[in-house]
Amino acid sequence: MKEKIMEFLTGLRPECDFENSENFIEEGLLDSMDIVALVDSVEEEYGISIPGSEISAKHFGNLDSIVELIEKYKK
Repeated sequence: MKEKIMEFLTGLRPECDFENSENFIEEGLLDSMDIVALVDSVEEEYGISIPGSEISAKHFGNLDSIVELIEKYKK
């Protein structure tokens, strides 16, 4: 799953180094439009629906937090 998410991230922002980032939002690697696009990709890929209330910097700050969010809604 992490590899697929990394594909989505680098597809959105190929110039960014997501692998060495501690916080995608704080470091300016993702903005709100990127997060919306990422949510669309994740929802389609994993057949889930992420509520708007879950779309926050808390859940999209790093790869682990994104995986955790996806796992929560895959169940």
